[in-house]
Amino acid sequence: MSALSLVSRRHHSAAALALLLAIPAGPAPARERPTAFTLPNGLRVVLLEERTVPNICLGIAVRTGSINERPGITGISHLFEHMMFNGSKRYPPGRFDQVLEEGGGYSNAYTSQDLTFYYEEFVPELLDTVLAMEADRFRRLTIDTENLERERGIVMEERRVGVDNSIPSTLSEVLYATAYAAHPYRTPVVGWMKDLETLTLEDARTYYGTWYAPNNATLVMVGDISAARARTLVTRHLASLPRRPLPRTPADAEPPQQGEKRAVVRKAAELPALMIGWKADRASSPDHPALQMLAVILGQGESSRLHRVLVYEEQLCTAVAVEMGEVRDPGLLALYAQMRPGRTAAEAEARVSALLRAVADSGVTVAETEKARSLLEKQGVDALLSHSGTAGRLAFYDAVHGSWEGALDPTARYAAVTPEQIRLAAHRVLNDRGKTVVVLQPEAAEEDRP
Repeated sequence: MSALSLVSRRHHSAAALALLLAIPAGPAPARERPTAFTLPNGLRVVLLEERTVPNICLGIAVRTGSINERPGITGISHLFEHMMFNGSKRYPPGRFDQVLEEGGGYSNAYTSQDLTFYYEEFVPELLDTVLAMEADRFRRLTIDTENLERERGIVMEERRVGVDNSIPSTLSEVLYATAYAAHPYRTPVVGWMKDLETLTLEDARTYYGTWYAPNNATLVMVGDISAARARTLVTRHLASLPRRPLPRTPADAEPPQQGEKRAVVRKAAELPALMIGWKADRASSPDHPALQMLAVILGQGESSRLHRVLVYEEQLCTAVAVEMGEVRDPGLLALYAQMRPGRTAAEAEARVSALLRAVADSGVTVAETEKARSLLEKQGVDALLSHSGTAGRLAFYDAVHGSWEGALDPTARYAAVTPEQIRLAAHRVLNDRGKTVVVLQPEAAEEDRP
């Protein structure tokens, strides 16, 4: 379902953000309030001393993703995620990773609809060097034909493997392209293949010069640091990055949906599948936590309502999942279901509609509410048990929620949500007016057709 909302780099898994936001369970660590300030060039900085482990996670969130793309350059945000590791004026290709790995560290990145996040973990002794390398690649990245063509080929292969050869990812791509008429969320993060094939060197240089500005970024640092020393080093290396005029933030120009939308995908597959999305809320909306809890109750885990009924009791589906997108502008509450042999997508859609009507009319139980609350709180608390998870959460909140405030208190977000608030949110969102349905109709593989 979220296969296209995040695109990971290199050897770390395709859910780089999930790794940042889900580390082993335990209580939230007690910690001081972060030191936050903004440099004169507009770079926002959040520093958090956390000396439980002798390392540092440094991350830079650039507030650009597929939301900032236009037809012709789709996928360029993710492409740049790759290009940022291929050398700068002072540091040749591979040097960035070599320095980190020699010190027992690593680097990674992810791209989403709303941001591109670069992060690395390393021993404290490398902080001055890492900041110098970050400053150089944000000032003088190597953007040449060799770099572009190498990464273009890698990203195109990612698209073939991760989207074109994946039923859930294909349906997700069609769902967003159908649900959104005007908003850039209709564009897949990995980009359309034709755009990836034709992106030019000038496109790349223009994109870098436009969005990779200090006044469009937030630097977060968590770990075994002195906030005072970190502030001195950040200022020394990054304060001279030139502020740039930024384009106007893309407006949420999506018109109200006036009725159900439908699409059919015909693709080589063994079983029918179904994806449904409903226009919902932005991450910063007061109702968003209730919708997240609704998604958990409906379709996260084997005891969730839809999984229990459709997979176990009625054996209509082999898999069911529901998630609520956590994005800067209004996102989708989305459902994915794969049928059992001999069952149809129409059967599943009718049964899903009946089950959702029951939730909108009669609500959810106190037990379901408490279970959803506990799960979401645990996910938030678990993220804070590592330096990378804490840094990732701070950066994500700053870019998507509009402020890092609230990132370190994951229980507060869900504490006051009641069963009635969840019912009202379901009643408001789960209706045919804002609904988009994508149905997979399996067909034989090309080589098997008569």
